[in-house]
Amino acid sequence: MSLRFLSTPRLRCSLFVSSLLLAGSFSAHAAEEMLRKAVGKGAYEMAYSQQENALWVATSQSRKTDKGGVIYRLDPQSLDVTQVIHNDVKPFGAAFNSQTRTLWFGNTINGAVTAVDAKSGEVKGRVVLDNRQRSETVKPLQPRELVVNEKTNTVYVTGVGKESVVWAIDGATLTLKSTITGTGAFGTGLALDADAQRLYVTNADGELITLDTASNTILSRKKLLDDGKEHFYLNLSLDTAGHRAFITDSKQPEVLVVDTRNGNVLEKIAAPESLAVLFNPARNEAYVTHRQAGKVSVIDTKSYKVIKTIDTPTHPNSLALSADGKTLFVTVKQASSRQKEATQPDDVIRIAL
Repeated sequence: MSLRFLSTPRLRCSLFVSSLLLAGSFSAHAAEEMLRKAVGKGAYEMAYSQQENALWVATSQSRKTDKGGVIYRLDPQSLDVTQVIHNDVKPFGAAFNSQTRTLWFGNTINGAVTAVDAKSGEVKGRVVLDNRQRSETVKPLQPRELVVNEKTNTVYVTGVGKESVVWAIDGATLTLKSTITGTGAFGTGLALDADAQRLYVTNADGELITLDTASNTILSRKKLLDDGKEHFYLNLSLDTAGHRAFITDSKQPEVLVVDTRNGNVLEKIAAPESLAVLFNPARNEAYVTHRQAGKVSVIDTKSYKVIKTIDTPTHPNSLALSADGKTLFVTVKQASSRQKEATQPDDVIRIAL
């Protein structure tokens, strides 16, 4: 076949049309794999419910002009807003009790936790956990992470400060049941193994702390690495069947894998400084947000290798997963500071796994 034939007008046209169709199919495939939509300013954590077919996003809105915040209910498929729940205080952390169909939101600035009816969006009540007034000498503890024990209808909340605590809230009466002290400096990370009656906390002291939920006491604490480096373990996610915790570090470029039975480090996975982490037992994967790097890592939890990196400019923040483990949700924050707020709303990304 002559090269001259390959350059005929008819063939050039055919090749051009084919390339357009191929590019279109790639674009359609990419769109199907990832959907991104703007939601609202100050997006923080999410809660997903299969029974309600809903994804809720806690947003704090503007620091300067909005006194309260907004909880957006999204359609998990389209990410369209289906309900807007205004709140007189700003929501940050989020958790869902599928048995009572109650949403729980941490109000970091107000030292409180708010319960919301998932169906109606009505506020069921609020528990004030630290009502001290902030001053030069007084720094009230700030609610951050929330987890729900559906077996006992108990909500656990990290109270973050130089001397952190974990609060245990009775979900039925909306009252504080217990305050577990001694969880270290800035004890932020929180994860629950309800069947084993174990609660795990990570902190800026580089520790993994194990609590007994039957007695609400600390069972053990272990400094994970003694390498002379600064570590701040922000969040963790559990593989309860495999007795593993995946732990993010905001100070070092690695994700730790720890044996929850003894606190021994099983692996250090090279990755940028990280924020949120979420284990997916359906796919044997863990997902990690790298806020400053603007990326999300997908980690194979068998080989402990990063198998995929998803670019999500600007600042990927929190994670949520569908019940079947086939869809990942990521909040992405715009660049913002106290001096200069973001002018655009934050986004939510839906990723087909």
